[in-house]
Amino acid sequence: MNANRTLPTHSRVNCGLQESTTCRLSARPPGGTASGNEWRGIRDAWWASAVLGIRWERPLHQAGSGADVAVGSGGLVVHERNTRLVCLDPEDGSVRWDVRTGRWLRAMSVAGQRVLVLWQDDELTCLDLATGEDVWRVVLRRWTGHLVVDGDVVLVGGWRGYTPLRALDIATGRTLWEAEHDVRTVWPAAGGGGFLIGEPGGSEVRLIGRRDGRRLRTCSLPQPLAHYDHEVAFTAVGGDRFLVRCGDDAVARISLSAGTASELVVAGSPLVPVAPQHVGGLLWLRERGTGFTVADPHDGRVVWRTAVRQAAFGEVIAEDGGSGGGFVLADAGGSLLFVDSRGQVVERVKITQRVRELRRLAPGRVLVLTKGTLLAAAFDDDAHPDDRS
Repeated sequence: MNANRTLPTHSRVNCGLQESTTCRLSARPPGGTASGNEWRGIRDAWWASAVLGIRWERPLHQAGSGADVAVGSGGLVVHERNTRLVCLDPEDGSVRWDVRTGRWLRAMSVAGQRVLVLWQDDELTCLDLATGEDVWRVVLRRWTGHLVVDGDVVLVGGWRGYTPLRALDIATGRTLWEAEHDVRTVWPAAGGGGFLIGEPGGSEVRLIGRRDGRRLRTCSLPQPLAHYDHEVAFTAVGGDRFLVRCGDDAVARISLSAGTASELVVAGSPLVPVAPQHVGGLLWLRERGTGFTVADPHDGRVVWRTAVRQAAFGEVIAEDGGSGGGFVLADAGGSLLFVDSRGQVVERVKITQRVRELRRLAPGRVLVLTKGTLLAAAFDDDAHPDDRS
């Protein structure tokens, strides 16, 4: 980003928005913290008392994808410069450690004090989150995909039916069990004392034991299981309950204890075959166009439909961390979109040319992966109150 570049006034979606706000961005060294005059005052919207600002920004020297970033309670890990894995302090972006690693990865997860990385050369690596040192490395079967962590167990395999499922002990890398045959499953989910799996387009989902892989329960689905390759398929909604996309426009609710699955939401228009997002007390369902169908998670009633001009990427984030406030989205055109509690896009803030991922970093903070950079932004009522517009 250019230093002291004032962004132009942006055009609005047709929903009765007020005159747009102009914003000032300032460049800073990687890992640097924004000063007062680098904050953006926002006015005439539900977040009028808050400020939005770039806290820090770091060049990655590669295009980047959502798989290249993992956020945990103890740190933020990112793959950059094609051959480096770096741990950053989420607060200011400063580097805790920087180690040489593989060139391409399929998935990464921060689990407690461990970092699990599934590389495209079919190796699973476990690193210490505090130091970046190798804890163990395991060579896997060719084309091993999916990575799911549950406590002290990590599950891999089942991607596109290329390999069996395989569970390993996180402390040692020792194989706990491996399925006898290749398995084709959507991205598994941990819960109910095991792992939830299901074949794309299939009519059922299965709960398997976390430490032995044996079948614990089977639930029949009301419509075929929807699936989109590397995307998450199941959404945990508390206890042993999950949501999953079925058919062309439906969401099913699964109760593992009861062994049942029932239709919860029928959107009435085609949906992307990815897991619904449970945010701010609502279910956000990505439509095949560029919008969202938003539903009540209790009775499945469609609450509203949110229209965006370009495809949204990453997470939907509740501004106040709960229900009753607004939401933040990111679109492919490089803007953060602010949505009010009625589902209306009330402000767009252009921050880059292209956004590849949006993640919740901490209360009041978001992490944005752009084409070539990683940046943290904040919207916080208590931050820099003297700099508000």
